[in-house]
Amino acid sequence: MARKKQAKTPEQRLGEALVPCEEQPYAVPDNWCWVRASAVLKPMETANPSGKSFDYIDIDAIDNKAQAIREVKTLPVEKAPSRAKRKVHDGDTLFSMVRPYLRNIAYVDSSHDDCIASTGFYVCSPNAAIDRRYLYHLLCSNYTVNGLTSFMKGDNSPSIKKGDFDSFPLPLPPLAEQRRIVERVEGLFAKLDGASQALNEMIGGSEERRSSMLRSAFNGDLTARWRAKRGMGLDSWERTTIGKCCRVGSGGTPSRKNPANYAGVISWVKTGEINWNCIVETEEHISQDALETSSAKLYQPGAVLVAMYGMGQTRGKAALLEIPAATNQAVCVLEPDERLDRRYLYYFFMRNYWDIREQSIGGNQLNLSGTIIKQYEICLPSIEEQRAIADVLEIALGKEDLATSVAIERLESIQAIKQRILSDALRGRLDTNGSDDSSAKEQLLEMLEHQSAN
Repeated sequence: MARKKQAKTPEQRLGEALVPCEEQPYAVPDNWCWVRASAVLKPMETANPSGKSFDYIDIDAIDNKAQAIREVKTLPVEKAPSRAKRKVHDGDTLFSMVRPYLRNIAYVDSSHDDCIASTGFYVCSPNAAIDRRYLYHLLCSNYTVNGLTSFMKGDNSPSIKKGDFDSFPLPLPPLAEQRRIVERVEGLFAKLDGASQALNEMIGGSEERRSSMLRSAFNGDLTARWRAKRGMGLDSWERTTIGKCCRVGSGGTPSRKNPANYAGVISWVKTGEINWNCIVETEEHISQDALETSSAKLYQPGAVLVAMYGMGQTRGKAALLEIPAATNQAVCVLEPDERLDRRYLYYFFMRNYWDIREQSIGGNQLNLSGTIIKQYEICLPSIEEQRAIADVLEIALGKEDLATSVAIERLESIQAIKQRILSDALRGRLDTNGSDDSSAKEQLLEMLEHQSAN
């Protein structure tokens, strides 16, 4: 008869939970200790969806900027994904084991209690040794995210294994200290979040401000005073079509079977490079022979390029060509005549972007065409007024772009500040350590003894 396996003592289990000195990532206060993640987490629970429908949290439900659950799917049980197996509770933290560097991490509050999560998450349920909010902030830290990312393996969906997560070393202060850390960190974060909210509101309002400027430019309001000084009215604006004031051309793509075609010095513009910008250089170049033996044409600076189709919101965007270049076949090339300022045309496409996209045709892949662009109506003020409009828009939209760019940089700096705060917190540098606290090691042993007794 096989001998019954003897249960481990609390002291033995404590020894397995603690990280040896030589494996500890950095020094922590004396009453802290380093533990394996599994020592402070309850075992994950498997739960099959039941009833008629269930609330499902998948990776897409996580806002990885705010580290929060943004959208839970309610699905019929019969359509439950095979990965819908993880039970979650109020106070858990979800940590995506797929591409952990993307930071799909979220705290589960009472509104999402009893949801079912994807097995792509490690559902971190804190035991009595760790404060739930301390655990959440610890898992959001660069220390944890970067450390676990180093274990990532795979090509299509690089992931970390449960075993790597379980053995990952975590700094564990005494419980009272954990709660003081949480209070200090969340107090500092609240101030930073106030600044972030203001910046996000400014960035969020940028699109409306841009739309307002463009609307004013092309309904005549922007240059009303300009016309009044010259004794002109809106009747000076001529309604025509783009095809009547532009030469409309297209591009071509040389064969990629001959590598020499793409070893030249002639700039070649792809649709992905058209993004409300000036084309001053290109990612690829083609040879003179490729230009002469394909439908590609060399266009000169001064043209306006429009993307006919492409991924995402590329279709309908425009760019100003500032260098001699050829383009691929998905680009419409507009060469304005003497009646049309090219910057005015460029901003016209910006103003009418969404409406132009609505003219697209096709089935699975919508696209614009040279004919659609030619037939699109445009109002032409005098060439002098067009230039005045373009001058004002260039300055105003440039300032708006700069302000938005600065706001984005400040948001990124706030995130960096948060990470520095977490780094200090996880090293005991926030002046929150209490000398009267019992050590984290003693508290962990007490928990293990309690578990053994029950």
